[in-house]
Amino acid sequence: VPELPRLRLSSLDPAKLDQELLRAIAEERRLMPHVHLSLQSGGDLILKRMRRRHSRAHAIAVTEKLRELRPGIVFGADLIAGFPTETHALFTDTLSLVKDCGLTYLHVFPYSPRANTAAARMPQVAPAVRNERAACLRDAGAQALSSYLKTQVGQHAVVLVEQDQRGYSEHFAPVILNEPTAPGSVVTARIIGATKNELRAEARTSCVV
Repeated sequence: VPELPRLRLSSLDPAKLDQELLRAIAEERRLMPHVHLSLQSGGDLILKRMRRRHSRAHAIAVTEKLRELRPGIVFGADLIAGFPTETHALFTDTLSLVKDCGLTYLHVFPYSPRANTAAARMPQVAPAVRNERAACLRDAGAQALSSYLKTQVGQHAVVLVEQDQRGYSEHFAPVILNEPTAPGSVVTARIIGATKNELRAEARTSCVV
């Protein structure tokens, strides 16, 4: 759809990032410099038991390669806390992945058993521990997002407005504009402030898409 000015990739399997897709991310300006990865865990043993095809090292290598190809790119990721047989050490491997991959946006889920699955037959992590670990991951994600947003103050962003005065930058940062702007507008804005979870900006120019 060549008339669409912005395209965003979500829930990518690191094992599926082939050379053609890497080239597109590097060269296609319509692809936003933000990729959401389906990582699930940072523990290699857990990844094997999930039947994932990537390793912890592979996940880190993918983010490093994408940063090389597209400087300034940011990453989101899906992470599961408390998958069966997850020890404290394996959970720590997932927690440290936030820093090692430089993740900015986290979707965190405590493991939930499903009947008739292989995981449901494995030794389970206590629900309270699952929830505690999920909360810890969410805290790490909140800190990563807050730190990233602070770096954007003083920068310029191109914001796609989704609701009156609210939209997302090309890096998927939530932005509140200083004046009403029509939904569907693409606005060039200067970032003038940041909270823990969103940016404030002054609109400069816009067009409706």
